Amino acid sequence: MKVKVTEQGLTIPKEWLEGIQEVEVRIENHQIVLVPTVVVPPRAVPTVESDPIWQLGSNPIVLEIPDASENHDKYLYGMDR
Repeated sequence: MKVKVTEQGLTIPKEWLEGIQEVEVRIENHQIVLVPTVVVPPRAVPTVESDPIWQLGSNPIVLEIPDASENHDKYLYGMDR
């Protein structure tokens, strides 16, 4: 890939730096060398089994309050929203 050097320098495609937060830039043997110094490990994707949010609503309580979902603030905190 060739890139144009501008007054501000040059642009390196972000895809090449995925997971990298910081690089050391140096010149070695007339070549520009980028060395990652701060690398962020890839985040694990939570599974249905490991993420508690997927269990939300799986064990609902049953009350004799027909408008509980509409007026939950009133019932939880004793005040209207």
